[in-house]
Amino acid sequence: MTQMPEDSQIDSKTKADRPSIIKLTNISFSYPGSKNKVLDCLNLNIRTGDRIGMMAPNGSGKTTLLHTIMGLCKPEAGVIEVLGNTMETEKDFTSIRSRVGLLFQDSDDQLFCPTVLDDVAFGPLNLGYSPQQAIDISRKILKNLGIEEFEESVTHRLSGGQKRLVALAAVLAMSPGILLLDEPTAGLDTAVKQKLINILNNLDITYFVISHEFDFLNAVTDNVYSMDKGKILTDDEIHVHHHEHIHKHGKHPHIHK
Repeated sequence: MTQMPEDSQIDSKTKADRPSIIKLTNISFSYPGSKNKVLDCLNLNIRTGDRIGMMAPNGSGKTTLLHTIMGLCKPEAGVIEVLGNTMETEKDFTSIRSRVGLLFQDSDDQLFCPTVLDDVAFGPLNLGYSPQQAIDISRKILKNLGIEEFEESVTHRLSGGQKRLVALAAVLAMSPGILLLDEPTAGLDTAVKQKLINILNNLDITYFVISHEFDFLNAVTDNVYSMDKGKILTDDEIHVHHHEHIHKHGKHPHIHK
């Protein structure tokens, strides 16, 4: 039998010893009026320092999973633990929402202030920072994302990609302990995606990222999970790969087996 290298044993032990930030145990959820379980006895354990990606088909429950973690969807069964505490009541979830940053799939669900600077400063103000401190924090985040020129722009008039970056800036301005990102590259061009990759790779933070873009996930995460039938498949249960090819009649529907 091949013995695991000594450094791998240390790495494995270190990971196992890291505390859980988010732990879901046997979570089940169905939308009202539906008999289909979107989440079915689902289990997930996100530990400090994890950088996990998720890639799965539309309708598989990815967004519902994030909303369940944040208390926006109430499961029928199971246990949710966040930052070492069991989440049961709305008060429980309210207490952790400033420490767990959720980037919504639709930026319009997240942006509601008149200007970009107002939107980004909203979080720090609610954390107790003075107006000037909130502005300073916001301007620093906007500069890091390369969108400082939009600070006085009317948010709802921005493009989809620009709104995406403003929503991310608003999340980062809260200095969360963990990020939950739902399709963060949607609407972004190649140059901005690369900037986002650089930003995430330089953050000293745990994050869980949903994306349909394997190259992006490969660049910013250490593990890629998927979902099937309401359960999570870890990266030792799936195989994600590129498939590059040319078809003479490539415009016609076809199936790969």
